[in-house]
Amino acid sequence: MEKISETYDAPSVEGLDASAVSQSVAHQLRRAHSQFMQRFLHHFSVVSLRPTEYSVLALIAENPGRKQSEIAAALGIQRANFVSLMNDLEGRCLTERRSAPNDRRSHALYLTVSGENLLNHARRAEADFEADCLERLGGARARDQFLALLSRLFS
Repeated sequence: MEKISETYDAPSVEGLDASAVSQSVAHQLRRAHSQFMQRFLHHFSVVSLRPTEYSVLALIAENPGRKQSEIAAALGIQRANFVSLMNDLEGRCLTERRSAPNDRRSHALYLTVSGENLLNHARRAEADFEADCLERLGGARARDQFLALLSRLFS
C-alpha cells in the first residue's frame, strides 16, 4: 500500500495552536464527515434523499423481497431506527412491505414504481457525487486505498 505523505494543516486562526487536533484521527473523521455530508446533500438535493435513505433504496432494488431485518443488518442500522426509516419511505410511496413468504412475522421489502423512478434519478446524482469524490481523492487507486484504510477502522 502506497504511503500518503500529505498531512492536514488546520485552518489558521491567528494565535491559535491547532496541532493537538490536526493529527487526531477522531477529529479528522468528524471534519471529513461534515464536509462529506455537505457535498452529499448538495448532489442529492434534486432527489431529496439522505445517505441512509439512498442506501436502503439501493439495497432493496438489488435485493427485492429480502427481509427488513436483513437490509437493516447489512447497513448496520438498529431495528427500531430501521422501522422508523421504512415507515418514512413507505409514507413517501417509495417502498412497500409485504409478508415474507416463509415467515409471516417478517416483512419482505420492495420498491414501488415511484421508488424505482426516484432511485434512477438518485443513481445519476450518486455518479456525479462519486466522480467528485474520486477527483478529490486523486483517482481510483487512491479511492481504493482510502476505502481499505477506512475498513481497517471498522473491522
